[in-house]
This record gives sequence, C-alpha cells and structure tokens, in this order.
Amino acid sequence: MRALVFGGCGFIGSHVVDALLAAGHSVTVFDKAMERYRAPLPGVEYMTGDFADKMAWAEALSGKDVVFHLISTTFPGTANLDPKADVTGNLIGTLNLIEVMNTLGIRRLVYMSSGGTVYGPAPGHPIPEDYPLNPINSYGIVKVAIEQYLAMYRISHGLQPVVIRAANPFGPRQGHTGVQGVVATFMRRLQTGQPIEIWGDGKVVRDYLHVADLAQLCLAAAESDLCGAVNAGSGQGRSLLDLIEALAHVTGQEIAPVFKPGRTIDVPYSVLDITKAQTVLGWQPATEFRDGLRSSWDWMQTAKA
Repeated sequence: MRALVFGGCGFIGSHVVDALLAAGHSVTVFDKAMERYRAPLPGVEYMTGDFADKMAWAEALSGKDVVFHLISTTFPGTANLDPKADVTGNLIGTLNLIEVMNTLGIRRLVYMSSGGTVYGPAPGHPIPEDYPLNPINSYGIVKVAIEQYLAMYRISHGLQPVVIRAANPFGPRQGHTGVQGVVATFMRRLQTGQPIEIWGDGKVVRDYLHVADLAQLCLAAAESDLCGAVNAGSGQGRSLLDLIEALAHVTGQEIAPVFKPGRTIDVPYSVLDITKAQTVLGWQPATEFRDGLRSSWDWMQTAKA
C-alpha cells in the first residue's frame, strides 16, 4: 500500500507512520515542518509546506493508494477564538484535498475527526457512532462539516472515506505547550514544578486512548473496506480527578490541583462506544492506562522542551 500521510510529522501522524512502516507499507509524509522530537526515518519520503497551498502537496498524491488526513490547523480549546480561520484552514483545505484526489482517481481517505467534540453534550454512557452529532464549539462544527462533505463525495464521486472519531489521545511525542492534550500538559507542569490547574470541579469525564493504539486503528481502517465513521477510544471514562490520582501514582509526586471556574466549552461527559471498531475491524486497545502514562512520563524525561 502506497500511503501519503498529511500531518505525518505530528503527534498522531508520527505514530501512524510507525504503524505503516511496521506493516510493510510505502510512506510519504507531508507536513509544515519536520518532526520535532526525532530524526527523519529511513525509507520515508518527506515533503514540507503549507496545507493551504495545494500546489505544494498535489504532486505528492500521484500514485498513492490511500491518503491519511491527520492535519488540523486549530485545537479544540482555541478554535472559537477565530472560527473563520478554522473554516479556512480546515474545511476549505480538506475540500481542496478531496478535489485533487478525485481528479487523480484516488478513492481511499482516512480522516481524523474528533470523538470528543462532534457529539457535543452526551448521555452518561458510551456514545455509539449513530448518536446525533451536536457540536458546541467551532472545532467540532468544522469536523462535522468535513464529515458531511466526505459523505457527499462518497455518493457523488465514489470517494471511500473512513472517519476516525478519536477520543483523547496521549503518549510519547505529544506536545506539552498547553493546547494539545491534558495528559501532556499536566505532565509538563509536574516536570517543571508548576501547579496543576483544573477548570471546574475535576469531575469532567473523558476517554483517554494511547496513541499507539489509535495508530493501529488507523492502519486497520485503511486496510479494510470500511467506509463511514468509527469511534477510537478506550471505552472507559475517567474523570480529571482519576487522572490526577493515576499521575500521582506514576510520577511518585503528591499533587494538589488548583481549581478554576468551569468553562462552557467543556462537555461534562465524553466516552466512546468502541464496539464497531472491535467487531468490524477486529481492533482492541492494547495499552493499559497507567502503563501508557508511564511510557509518556518516561519519554518526557528525555525529550527536549
């Protein structure tokens, strides 16, 4: 399989590249910059440029069997600050990609959506893929719009998209600047002696998935005939207070979080039903939560800031 990975130098993308290489596939990466935390991998073709400039990446699509679209120009917590930029960078950019793929006759697309934002306020039980989509922030709204366009192009042009609705991925090579993930952010604060800050009372429940397991699901989806959406999560919910307890165990530190007023953009509960991934793709998350935290913590001790 000849794969082009948009965002292959990023956190999730670099692990998808690892999974593709381990499975014996040919890999080309397009990203805005090279990997921050490790040297280029042998056997991988790297191209750098701006996703908004389709002339920079159009040639890279030639001869590919599958495209992984893992690029997002915004983050869930900041997209509301500039919704127009969210639409321009992500929705318009994705439409450009679909159009070029259609011109070249490339059908298979693996798109990284968001299981944490597309469903919006949800019931107190794991959310299946057919649950109504009701995003409450710009990040989720744009993700849903892209999903709808993918479905439209599937009907009108024969595109074969599979949408990965990922929970909260964590693991080695995750940025820790405060915008990419709560696990990495909390670990960075513990590493540098800063207080852990929690919005609200700490009872917000999330679904945390190790990035290596997410990468294996992306690979399984690409190699399958599945079209449509599939949830990617652990299937188990943990509150921020649970996360703090696990981090204290893994790091050996006493943690006294600082509680701040809750935010309207935070849904109280978001846990994904992963039955479809298990039954249709034969996938199962393999990393125990605390083992995943420990691997992340160990990596962070050696990673450059």
